[in-house]
Amino acid sequence: MQVGLIIIGDEILSGKRQDSHLAKFIELLSARGMQLAWAQYLGDDRELLIARLREAFASGDLIVSCGGIGATPDDHTRQSAAAALGRPLALHPEARELIWQRIQQTAADQGTSADPDHPDNHRRFEMGVFPEGAGIVPNPYNKIPGFFVGDVHFVPGFPVMAHPMMAWVLDRYPQLHRQVDVIERSLIVQGAMEASLTPLMVAIEAEFAGIKVFSLPSVDHPQWGRCIELGVKGEAGQLDLAYGALKQGVIQFGASISTELVR
Repeated sequence: MQVGLIIIGDEILSGKRQDSHLAKFIELLSARGMQLAWAQYLGDDRELLIARLREAFASGDLIVSCGGIGATPDDHTRQSAAAALGRPLALHPEARELIWQRIQQTAADQGTSADPDHPDNHRRFEMGVFPEGAGIVPNPYNKIPGFFVGDVHFVPGFPVMAHPMMAWVLDRYPQLHRQVDVIERSLIVQGAMEASLTPLMVAIEAEFAGIKVFSLPSVDHPQWGRCIELGVKGEAGQLDLAYGALKQGVIQFGASISTELVR
C-alpha cells in the first residue's frame, strides 16, 4: 500500500494561499517510518475531482485529501467523492451530532440558545453530508468531522484542523509504521557529471534489493558550488552495504567527495 496526498483548492493554485499540507504530511509520515509515494494539487473543478477521486478509490493506496469539504458553493469535494463512488449523499448521524454539539457550544459561549431549525444551522449540518456508508475522521479543533470511504480520507483545508486529522488517519494503519534506524546516506560529489555516474547508480539498485539510489545535482550550491548529492535510501541493514559500494564506486571513478551526510 502506497501513501498519497491530494490537495484541493483554487486558492492554492492561484497563489492566494501557500500550501503547508505537503511538508506537514511528510513530517507526520517520517515520524512513523513511512514515506509519501505521490501528491496531487487539484482545483475546485467538479468533473476533474470526480475523475481523480475515482482513480483514488480504485488505487488501493492510503490517501488523504485536504480541502473542499465545506458547504459553500465553491466546495465540491463531498459531492465529487459521492459521484466517483456512485453513491448518494446522506447526512451522517454521528456527524450531525458532532456539529450540533459545536452549535450548542458556540451558542453557549455567546450567551444565546441554539435552534436546530435555524436556516444557518441547516447549512452547518450540510457539512456532515457525506457519501453513504462513509466513516468519520474526528476533528479535535472544532468537532466538525471529515470522512473516509475505504482507504481514502477527506479533511478540511485549514491546517489547524487538517494536520491533527492527518495524524489520526495515519494512526489507523499501525501495520504500516516502521522503525527505521537510518533512512538515507549520501555523498557530496564534485568533479563528475550525473550522466557519467548513472551506470554506478543502476548497478547499486540491481545489486541491493529494496535500496533506492538518488541524485540531486546543483550548479550553484551555497556551500559546495557545482556538485551532486549522490545517495541511497532504505532500511539500515542493506543501506550500509549499498552505501559502501556507492562510495567505493565514486572513488574508483576518480571524483572527489566533499562530505558525507546521514539523515
